[in-house]
Amino acid sequence: MDAAADPGGPGAVGLVLARPARLLGVEPFFMEFIAGIEERLAERELSVLLHVVPTQQAEIAAYRRWAARRLVDAVVVVNLTENDRRPAVLRELGLPVVLVGTWEADPGLPAVRTDDAGPMLDALHRLIGLGHRRIARVSGPARLLHTRARTAAMREGCRTAGVEPVLVEGDYSDESGARLTEQLLRSPEPPTAIVYDNDVMAVAGLGVAKELGIAVPDQLSLVAWDDSTMCRLASPTLTTMSVDVHQFGMSVAESVLELMDGRPVTERWSPTAHYVPRGSTAASGFSTTA
Repeated sequence: MDAAADPGGPGAVGLVLARPARLLGVEPFFMEFIAGIEERLAERELSVLLHVVPTQQAEIAAYRRWAARRLVDAVVVVNLTENDRRPAVLRELGLPVVLVGTWEADPGLPAVRTDDAGPMLDALHRLIGLGHRRIARVSGPARLLHTRARTAAMREGCRTAGVEPVLVEGDYSDESGARLTEQLLRSPEPPTAIVYDNDVMAVAGLGVAKELGIAVPDQLSLVAWDDSTMCRLASPTLTTMSVDVHQFGMSVAESVLELMDGRPVTERWSPTAHYVPRGSTAASGFSTTA
């Protein structure tokens, strides 16, 4: 799937998403992220060329096509992975690039970085402060560096608190959120709190808890990563680790514009996720909202 205000024309910034296209229709994060990029680029009459592919290999093939046809002036790379091949390929192709998110070391390329460990520890400490000791997390794909950063932070935070974490891997879809939540809640020692790596899985998990007759938040607390309208419309409303995703996109666009102008690219960080308590969290064993 391709979409752009002026496909193939001058003044385009490329973004390839290696993920199932169906997720874009239900997961608000990337649409809001792209809207932030477009708002800033529109001031310079630049467009976003969006391409959705199933694998990272297909993503690299798209970069090669873009470079050969000179379809874009720069690219934005998201969802960084361990031993990621994309930065080296983009250097080889000579495509200006801005990396987005967690990175294990200095990539040698302009980047808008994200702190995933700090917010994960914040969410964990909030739940432990509410008396929860059986805490689970439904994560995104383990190959993603931001997933790994959150996992490492959760393990360390639980170790320090003397709590044994339960970690299961999802794919950001409502299907995986529902399936893994049911698996957790039917286990011999079900968690009293679950943290989800996105809002879609969290809303699906809430639905499963209701189907199983488990009261939220009286018997089970839920925390979603990334705030969205669906979190605020859920019943009960979902506690979230909220990020200003629109501003995140605008910050990325600022770095892209500096890169395209040949100026030094300012080191930027995405807005930090912060805990927003709502109706889905309560003290363990009680019904008082966090």
